[in-house]
Order: sequence, then C-alpha cells, then structure tokens
Amino acid sequence: MIDIKEMVGQTFKNVAKKEHQEIWFENDNVSYVFYHGQDCCESVYIDDVNGDLSDLVGSPITMAEEETSRKNPEGVEPPEYQESFTWTFYKFATVKGYVTIRWYGESNGYYSESVDIRKIEKK
Repeated sequence: MIDIKEMVGQTFKNVAKKEHQEIWFENDNVSYVFYHGQDCCESVYIDDVNGDLSDLVGSPITMAEEETSRKNPEGVEPPEYQESFTWTFYKFATVKGYVTIRWYGESNGYYSESVDIRKIEKK
C-alpha cells in the first residue's frame, strides 16, 4: 500500500493520463502508476480530471491527498442502475496549480472499486 503523501516534495518530469485507465507520475528515481487491477465483474476508471496535469510537472508537489465517497458528486448524473459504487478523488498541487483526478468504481458489491497505486523504483 502506497501512501501518496510520500509524493509531496517530489518533482516529476512527466505526468500523463493513459486513456481512462491510468495516470503516470514519473521522475528520474521513481514512477507512480494509478490504475485498477481488474478482477472480474467491476469497472474502475478515470471519470474526470479537473485542472491541467502539466501544472504537476517541473515543480515540487506541495499537496497529495486521497478522498473516497459513496455519494454521487453534485452535478453528476448516476447511471440508470447503480448497485455498489465508490468515488475516489486524488488532489495534487504545486505552486503552478491544483489538479483533482476523479475515479469512478462500480461493482455488485463483491469486487474492489478502489484505485491501485504501484510504485516503480528506477535503478
């Protein structure tokens, strides 16, 4: 389990969204990959990015937070049928700006609706 607060103080050379499935934070020493390891009958994806990911490049991260909610955000129309779901919000800031990455996970309640984070140390 990765505590994203360890990203505070790090400067990333690249922050990129790969379709609706992954977000990569990369520098010379480490990469952090936000994704969902698919099990079976669940869906977890990036629903929205509020802010400019380029604001997270070239300046140290000053804030890294994670919040989850089982309540639909204001202004978001839920799907017609919604059995079990989790919203996960990742909030990052640098002196250049603030970005919130919103993930949506849904399942029948048995499978994980969470976002996974993999840390890849570079040699």
